[in-house]
Amino acid sequence: MLTEQETFLRGKTKNNNYTKAILALISVCFFWGTTWVASRQGVKYMPPLQLASIRQTLAGLCYILFFTFKKKAWPKGKQWNTVLILSLLNFFLTNGLTTWGVKYISAGLASIIAAIFPLWLVVIDIVWKRTKIETKALIGFLVGFGGICIIFYDHLKDFFNADFRFGIIISFIASLSWALGTIYTKQQANEFNPYFSIGLQMFISGIALFCTTSATGIAIPFHQIPAQSWFAIGYLIVFGSVISFFTYLYALQNLPTEQVSIYAYMNPVVAVIISALIFREPFTIYMIIGGLTTLLGVYMINEAFRKEKSEGEQ
Repeated sequence: MLTEQETFLRGKTKNNNYTKAILALISVCFFWGTTWVASRQGVKYMPPLQLASIRQTLAGLCYILFFTFKKKAWPKGKQWNTVLILSLLNFFLTNGLTTWGVKYISAGLASIIAAIFPLWLVVIDIVWKRTKIETKALIGFLVGFGGICIIFYDHLKDFFNADFRFGIIISFIASLSWALGTIYTKQQANEFNPYFSIGLQMFISGIALFCTTSATGIAIPFHQIPAQSWFAIGYLIVFGSVISFFTYLYALQNLPTEQVSIYAYMNPVVAVIISALIFREPFTIYMIIGGLTTLLGVYMINEAFRKEKSEGEQ
């Protein structure tokens, strides 16, 4: 049996871990929300895909070195197929296109579009898998779609701008790619180390983007990249990738998954507020109501999927 002192010390340690995990979660909500603003700042002065390639290559290298130091096993054989596919979906397309998108649309709007990927999960289930969708998920889809309509009502005149339309289109494609990557990750979760794999995905995608930008001639010489963009890249690597990744893992290990998932709803809020304060980007009543409505729909879909998963495990 534990002595009274041992029980007290264990309880104190548990409370300390919980407090640290909450602080870690708050940092994830903030830093991942600000990455949209940092990307928006960086692409003002350099090609977006080149920025994404530098960020992914260096951040991925940090992960690879860390997990190699920890002597984690590298993928073997067919496991590389999974890594390559997720490199394409999660980083080459998703991160590459979202970085490109903020060249033409606001960071706040881009972050909201990225947050709607659960709506794509419903569409994929209906069109591709032809599975029966739970009523709550379908209602969440309709609510989320209604929120998007409210947001874009305030941007109707902007659709006459070809750059704005392009930014919206590639941002939606990025959110679809993230949804496909999410589905594929769940299917292959037992086949590889997902944490080490993230670093490999980043590095491979970063190299692929570098080759793409160099071959197409859209990259600029490194010495022509201004300090503003280098600061943005540094911020994205250190705070958006390395620190946030490890704090996210710490939060996930010490808090319920449902509690940690709040970051997905807080990121757009942080992005909208910070971009409005720094870049004086639109912060209208339509964006507030539409954004909150969209996030409500996303929450309802996530809850429906979570309930379905828990019932399937019973």
